[in-house]
Amino acid sequence: MAGRDVIIIEDDNDEDDEIILISDAQFEACSSSKQPLSSSKKRKRESKPLYSFCGICMDTKTASEMFDNTGICGHIFCSDCISQHVAVKIKENVTKVKCPDPKCKGVIGPEACRSIVPKEVLERWESILCESVIMESQKFYCPFKDCSAMLVDDGGVAVTQSECPNCNRLFCAQCKVAWHCGISCAEFQSLKKGERNQDHDKLLIDLAKNKKWMKCPKCMHFVEKVYGCDFIACRCGHGFCYRCEQPCDHAAIGRGSHRCG
Repeated sequence: MAGRDVIIIEDDNDEDDEIILISDAQFEACSSSKQPLSSSKKRKRESKPLYSFCGICMDTKTASEMFDNTGICGHIFCSDCISQHVAVKIKENVTKVKCPDPKCKGVIGPEACRSIVPKEVLERWESILCESVIMESQKFYCPFKDCSAMLVDDGGVAVTQSECPNCNRLFCAQCKVAWHCGISCAEFQSLKKGERNQDHDKLLIDLAKNKKWMKCPKCMHFVEKVYGCDFIACRCGHGFCYRCEQPCDHAAIGRGSHRCG
């Protein structure tokens, strides 16, 4: 039977086996119907496991609870542990957060963790990344301990009295302390460290006594007589005698008609 394939179908019975003749065309049709598995079907068979082991908390978690480290490294940890790991590093002002595996050099970025870390941690992370690109010589911080916001000295005109944009309190940008009202930077720097930490109001009063400053009776600002007669013309426009603080004019003191009393 040339051109034909013979298939013998056997069964357990002792009766004669059945012989079926299949043409070449039928055989080819049957053979061609057995297609190889598509790539999508292969992927289904090779899908990720439903559960994974976290090497930090030593717990088995579902696939949805694991951190997606695609493109970073091959180490697998759960999202909760990665979130805590990132939070600790950001608290330590670490800008490049590495994979928790001690031998791994993979770096975890903010974008990869955006959905698992708290908002405040993410904001702090982005903030210290911005700070890291600023030169150390240009950085200084608000002197108030409950603020400590980072500020930038652009190297322009020397500034003394400044206002922190974060806490809105005045400080001296040169001395890096709370604003020393009525005291020049040179005078403040000449004070001993213990005196610098005193209450600034008390510090000003003590300095005024030592330098024999007087207060203008009208605006209550301190004034100092450097030279000349006892007449003082305050910046508020009020004129008074430096010795007795009584109102007077320059002419009265000049001609001797003013008497301190």
